[in-house]
Amino acid sequence: MNKDSIITIVGLGVVGGSYAIALSKRGYTVYGVNRSAESLDAALESGAIARGSHTPEEFFSQSDLIILALYPNQIVDYLRKYGKYIKKGCLISDVAGIKGIFVEEIEDVTPEGCEFLFCHPMAGREKRGFKYADDKVLQGANFLIVGTDRNTSSAIETMSDIALEIGFGRVRIIDAATHDKVIAYTSQLPHAIAVALINSDDEDSETADYIGDSYRDLTRIANINEDLWSELFIGNKQNLISSITSFERQLLMIKTAVEEEDGDLLKKMFIKSTVRRIGLEKKK
Repeated sequence: MNKDSIITIVGLGVVGGSYAIALSKRGYTVYGVNRSAESLDAALESGAIARGSHTPEEFFSQSDLIILALYPNQIVDYLRKYGKYIKKGCLISDVAGIKGIFVEEIEDVTPEGCEFLFCHPMAGREKRGFKYADDKVLQGANFLIVGTDRNTSSAIETMSDIALEIGFGRVRIIDAATHDKVIAYTSQLPHAIAVALINSDDEDSETADYIGDSYRDLTRIANINEDLWSELFIGNKQNLISSITSFERQLLMIKTAVEEEDGDLLKKMFIKSTVRRIGLEKKK
């Protein structure tokens, strides 16, 4: 995609705003659409976008690439409402953390002559809003392209090139079912554990002075966007339930080993976890 192209980003939160900052820094013309005037004003003032609007009609008619940085449940209705304004030949993408439940529905409402390429930037922050947007959050992160049989090689190549240009470390192409299974285990389960862990402590006032770095690290992601993550959990419930069940089995093994003072079993589990953790670091 050449630098004369117009890119419109709908939703100037952390991810959408970070996209806008990164793309503008690299010479692209970026327009922003957002309901909040505060975020639009901040994005304009910072130079993250060239123009801003609360609705996309004018921008969609000019755009070569549209990135819908919306909550998953908003995308279909948004395309139904504003898809008629998108010019033919436009590439449309998203940033949603789940895919399977709406792939077919989104493709069905994608305007004729346009292509929808599902993407998931594995980057972000626990905070919300443009004021927390920063292109540094994209640097070195994984970028997942969830391809379907309707996608062209040119669209995949375009998004891959853009992702690498704005700082993502690696682009991976997977299918929707694999994506949602992987996300349940690597992202949603850790968030669920963090929420459960921090909510399980009924003695906050007594333990606050004794919290260590390990506890802080484990519970950092419990500072969570409740609207978004409730959608992600429920929208991917079968995969997430499977991951939680597997985790419960492992936790029960540890509990039983402690109850029975089975040091040998605990050591075996600790050694296995150490080996697997080292393996993850090597892959990284």
